[in-house]
Amino acid sequence: MRGGEYADLKAFCSVAKELSFARAAARLGVSSPALSQTIRGLEDRLGLRLFHRTTRSVALTDAGRLLYDRMTPLFSGFADALTEVAAAHATPAGRLRINMPRIAAQHLVCPRLAAFHLACPAIELEIAVDDRISDVIADGFDAGIRLGERLEKDMIAVRLGGEMRMAAVASPSYLAEHGVPATPSDLRNHRCIRFRWPTSGTIYDWEFERGHETLEVSVSGPLVVNDTAAMTEAALGGLGIAYCLEIESRALIEQGKLTQILNDWSPRFPGFHLYHSSRRLCPPQLRAFIEFFSASSPEGRRGRGMK
Repeated sequence: MRGGEYADLKAFCSVAKELSFARAAARLGVSSPALSQTIRGLEDRLGLRLFHRTTRSVALTDAGRLLYDRMTPLFSGFADALTEVAAAHATPAGRLRINMPRIAAQHLVCPRLAAFHLACPAIELEIAVDDRISDVIADGFDAGIRLGERLEKDMIAVRLGGEMRMAAVASPSYLAEHGVPATPSDLRNHRCIRFRWPTSGTIYDWEFERGHETLEVSVSGPLVVNDTAAMTEAALGGLGIAYCLEIESRALIEQGKLTQILNDWSPRFPGFHLYHSSRRLCPPQLRAFIEFFSASSPEGRRGRGMK
């Protein structure tokens, strides 16, 4: 493509986007008559009318619409290539907005925020804690963090840690009074603290796995919550058995305040993943965040479940 052809096609795309010669000319820094002459020259070379023009409006012809639809991603690709080259040598700086559930904020990100700021002082990080599965791009975020790897199309997942594990836990006093379940099926005879998904509103059926055997148990009990920390607290108070991420109950297990049961049935699953749009280049500040938390993630060195 010669330089003149590139300029003419860029002028065409500007008019097609604005549907106004005056606005397009202002964006390109040329006069409206000069821009109109450029478009006429392009139409003459193609032998096609690209715009319907009246004194009041400008509209694309079918041929113009086809050309615009084909050229738009090409010009976007040119711009992305230039941005990527510049970004590869840029210092990470600017605003970075990331959406994540409470558990990721509490156990993955917040304990390392001070160290991240020391490593990348020019990044202004905004964290939105949200346990719902939301459309992070539509909501204006650069990326999101979730458990597991359930992604929409056009999203890229970057693993921030290794496997994690589920844990069924109860207080010693509850188990002394009600007994210890020997199999997941025994849970149907116990008081269980259930979890309702914040996004779908459905109640989670507890999933267990031992070797090649899997079980899904619909439990019952006196309490339903939509926050896993509340489940752990309720179990700590002796209300019943909770099924939560092991990282949320590990300290209490080690202190003897909670007892882990059905240990050989506790499944492992992919841990934290950061995901972002495949349609956007990864900006330097997001790349720096990924590199930092991939290298320093805690649970990544341990650990299907609650995604």
